[in-house]
Amino acid sequence: MSENLPQMSAKEKNLALKTVEWLTSTAIEGFGPLSSAESLAQEYLLDQSYVDDNDRIDSLINWETTKNFTSGFITGLGGFITIPIAIPAALGAAWLLQARMVAAIAKICGHDIKEDRVQTAILMVLVGQDINEICKQVGIKISGKITQKVIEKIPGEIIKRINQFVGFRLLTKAGEKGIINLTKTIPFFGGLAGGTFDAVTCRSAGKLAKKMFCK
Repeated sequence: MSENLPQMSAKEKNLALKTVEWLTSTAIEGFGPLSSAESLAQEYLLDQSYVDDNDRIDSLINWETTKNFTSGFITGLGGFITIPIAIPAALGAAWLLQARMVAAIAKICGHDIKEDRVQTAILMVLVGQDINEICKQVGIKISGKITQKVIEKIPGEIIKRINQFVGFRLLTKAGEKGIINLTKTIPFFGGLAGGTFDAVTCRSAGKLAKKMFCK
């Protein structure tokens, strides 16, 4: 990522917010055959075979990186969702499954995943190291690692700006040449069939989520 984030137009800001709102709401609430993040977390919380929550989270990360993007699973998801943008199927699927996994980790660690700042933290995990530059751009000085406790102290208006930049960063990654053409969006996101989940990225997001949400 460049040293400075791009200036966004009003249209780009609106689309970026729509993107992250769709992503967090769909991941948290679930859709079609995909259960909600809370239901996913409860599966692990109710299973007494695990030593502790750390063991639960490690198992969750391992399972999500291997099971969710089999061809049968992707085919089962196809045709169930609608989003305000056009993005590559595999990339959109990766965002959704990662966000759901991260939200489940937050729930296991005792956080309210319906709370705005928790949802912003979930989004931060998806962009990984890019979030450090985003925080600088919105005027946040952070010494040490970014945790949920740090995010809880950020003013609401700044949270909104972070969400916009996260959305724009995700859209930038989706563009064929690094920057998506925001003037040629379509209202329907087609099937997820054939999408391939990047297991390395998923595992990295899981580990970052543990650092973000768990003591």
